Amino acid sequence: MPEQKLAERNIPGMMNRSQRFDQVQYAENPGAALRRIAIYFVKEKRMVFLMLAVVAMGTLCGIYAPGMQSKAIDIIAKSRAGSLGSTLTRMTAAYLIYSGGQFLQGLISARLSQRIVKQMREELFGQLMDLLVRYLDTHSHGDVMSRMANDIENISTTVSQSLPSLCSGLLTLAGTVSVMLWYCWQLALLSFATVAMTAFVTKALSKRVRRFSRRRQMLLGQLNGTVEEMVSGYRTVVAYGHQDVTIEEFCQTSDSLAKAGIRTDIYSGVMGPVMNCIGNIGFVVIAVFGGYFSVHGLISVGVISAFIVYAKQFSRPINEIVQIYGQMQTAIASAERVFLVLDEGKEGQEGESLKDIEGAEIQFKNVCFSYKPGCPVLQGFTLTVPSGKKVALVGETGSGKTTVVNLLMRFYEMDGGEILINRQNIKDIARDRLRKDIAIVLQDTVLFTDTVWNNLKYGNIQASPEKIQAAVKMSRCEKMIQLMPQGYDTVLGESGGRASQGQKQLLAIARAFVADPPILILDEATSNVDTRTEKDIQDAMRLVMQGRTSIVIAHRLSTIRDADLIVVMDQGRILESGNHNTLLSQKGKYYELYMTQFMGEE
Repeated sequence: MPEQKLAERNIPGMMNRSQRFDQVQYAENPGAALRRIAIYFVKEKRMVFLMLAVVAMGTLCGIYAPGMQSKAIDIIAKSRAGSLGSTLTRMTAAYLIYSGGQFLQGLISARLSQRIVKQMREELFGQLMDLLVRYLDTHSHGDVMSRMANDIENISTTVSQSLPSLCSGLLTLAGTVSVMLWYCWQLALLSFATVAMTAFVTKALSKRVRRFSRRRQMLLGQLNGTVEEMVSGYRTVVAYGHQDVTIEEFCQTSDSLAKAGIRTDIYSGVMGPVMNCIGNIGFVVIAVFGGYFSVHGLISVGVISAFIVYAKQFSRPINEIVQIYGQMQTAIASAERVFLVLDEGKEGQEGESLKDIEGAEIQFKNVCFSYKPGCPVLQGFTLTVPSGKKVALVGETGSGKTTVVNLLMRFYEMDGGEILINRQNIKDIARDRLRKDIAIVLQDTVLFTDTVWNNLKYGNIQASPEKIQAAVKMSRCEKMIQLMPQGYDTVLGESGGRASQGQKQLLAIARAFVADPPILILDEATSNVDTRTEKDIQDAMRLVMQGRTSIVIAHRLSTIRDADLIVVMDQGRILESGNHNTLLSQKGKYYELYMTQFMGEE
């Protein structure tokens, strides 16, 4: 983590986490999100057309069946001629096809939603793999995971359940309106009066549904971030007795989420009962005026029966569409959050390979950088790391040591100046190719949920077994691996959970040795191992660093006494440089640091 950022963070658990989500932005134009979602449907156009065909067939049968019912009633009442058996057969067939269409519609929509969500999930995960390091440093990991899991699931649910209902409802509305106008336009117009009431209610409630659904998704991401931080930092929380504070903050966020969820569900759920009430009013209108028209010979009793069915068909899709509207608002809010990540800048991989990697010389020329505008971390930093030499960076916390590494690895882009490797500007080198020629061992070691063997091969997939075993011996972790339950086949838990901090650091050092790069970076690489093991590793490192350009960041000055060049940094500038003896003789900053650590030992 950048040192500037570390300096700005508060004690874990003490900061109101809602502050970290104040910067969450949402697209103001839902239409733009819908158009982007439509792109995924275009890629699955065959399945979309198949689903629409099934929906259309089922809807037409659903509209046709009440007409046969009306005809059958009129035949029974002897007000119309025709075959009752044939009419009933056609009505039964229509209802069977309608039911079959509903079944197929569910199957197709489920498959369609999973294929679309699969595309979106893979695209989002691919974007996460290429995101700028700055984005992940400045956004809660829990919120990012919430977009990957909860938001994608909301979109999946809407596609699989709401979309087919929406298509069926629109076709049902269009067909039902046409048939009702054909049977009796006067009664149809009276029935349609309820549409105005429906539109008014929808407009009044939809804005609130959208606002609270977006807030609910934001709070859900915040809650996930809280849980993720608590789980990853559980030992720290318990060690400092912050359980009550953490629980209180979680409960506050949970209460806010519950309130937003309740309001969203209330405004979404109230639409159904309101629409049912309006639909019942429509039935009363049909009964009263239909009876009047029937008495005066304008329509038959069968038409009244058909109108009751059609009125139900007319109100049902309206109710569904209104309820779907609330679900779609949630899905749109989720899609906006996903698209925000997809629209973030990614690490470009354009560029050439690093030339003449053997014997790499690194030059920092007047490098300037700041994590926040107006707060410079490096100011005119100029340094040459000679080919095959070991250069150590020392200084107080926040002096910019780790930032130098971040810029060399192109985790961040410098504000000014340039960094050259063998006189080749690293901006002209593709990031992935640059990093393949640099191995880095961090203080905060990361191991993956996989076997020890695969973790060691992470930096060099093509490494031979002999090379891996040699790296293990050099890093002094051969005995440790032999004592594991399955040796090299032992599966490490999440983030290397089955290994201690010291063991993880040893494995990380071995992993760097397996990578065998021309440039090696060690950032407090032995901070979690005991003194004896540290001495063994230092001896091994001397062998590995021979002929290899190395940058070592150290707080324990005992680990860098043999460095070819020691650079003392202060507030982003080089204060002094030289070898161990030269700097001690100058009695400057390095002398002060050294005497602070070793006073009384020599």
